[in-house]
Amino acid sequence: MVEAFLKDLLGADLVLGTEIGTFKGRATGFVRKPGVLVGKNKADALKKAFGETQPDIGLGDRETDAPFMSLCKSYIVAPKPEVKAVSIDKLPRPIIFHDGRLVQKPTPIRALLIILWIPIGFLQACLRIAAGALLPMPLVYYAFRGLGVRVTVKGTPPPPARKSTGQSGVLFVCSHRTLLDPIFLSTALGRPIPAVTYSVSRLSEVISPIKTVRLSHDCASDAAMIKKLLEEGDLAMCPEGTTCREPFLLRFSALFAELKDQLVPVAMVNRMTMFHGTTARGWKGMDPFYFFMNPSPAYEVTFLNKLPLELTFTSGKSSHEVANYIQRVIAATLSYECTSFTRRDKYRALAGNDGTVAEKPLLKPNKVMGC
Repeated sequence: MVEAFLKDLLGADLVLGTEIGTFKGRATGFVRKPGVLVGKNKADALKKAFGETQPDIGLGDRETDAPFMSLCKSYIVAPKPEVKAVSIDKLPRPIIFHDGRLVQKPTPIRALLIILWIPIGFLQACLRIAAGALLPMPLVYYAFRGLGVRVTVKGTPPPPARKSTGQSGVLFVCSHRTLLDPIFLSTALGRPIPAVTYSVSRLSEVISPIKTVRLSHDCASDAAMIKKLLEEGDLAMCPEGTTCREPFLLRFSALFAELKDQLVPVAMVNRMTMFHGTTARGWKGMDPFYFFMNPSPAYEVTFLNKLPLELTFTSGKSSHEVANYIQRVIAATLSYECTSFTRRDKYRALAGNDGTVAEKPLLKPNKVMGC
């Protein structure tokens, strides 16, 4: 479980440890032979890995480490005082991608509190989701506040498009923190904003109050679909293509920049204290439930200035220049760092695949198709 982390982020060359049994790619919870690497088992593993060569230094912190430390040329017994965790800026590489649902390290006390909270939190999540799905969008903001979901709106959002005057919609270009981004964008605006997305679970479609259209990864058909949606009104899009938990922005797809000049960057930030509302390996249908199971989750929606006409694709800028500029503007607003990582990089690191989603039969379009 820790080998990839130690090799990639701490520069380890070889990792020896207790092996957890797996079945079809999932941990069973059982320990594989020769058992827990402690005492004699740890010394045997060291002999097997190094052969006749003696390691230079052995580090230990308990009596059971004596057998393996005796095989080293010299050894050091670590002192008992607590050592502060290494800060992110001192790591060889920053931690950008990670999975798992728990926000904080599950110490015994925290683990007990989480177990006790789960039944209450799930009921609370169902109530919050029902309020968001069933109430008119202008009331959702107040319902969320009353149910402990903090929504902060900054900046001045543009007015809705008027079809009577022939005005087409605005494309909201959002940073991507969870699949709930377009829903909280709609909550901040007080009106439902349709969204385009690469993947969405069937359960999320059913419980969401906004319309979502799936992208097909075919540039021509996706572009035609987005243009059609913009003719009908405003539209939300997350060009990163997938979520990122850390203060980084993934590479922005340049597709949106060629389709619309009325671009409004939106910086999204969320705060959770118990559960992460995203996953790469788990079932994404539970993402909204985990987010709303937090005691008091928060979302901050910051509307930035509309992109000046001279910086748009129509004025001669390339689509990549427009996408990169908006990425930098949002990153500067959030004090985040821009990266060139993509959806494929994230899923290769966390799930061992390219993040492609099997085609699913579509639900009939209606007001409860979700994000």
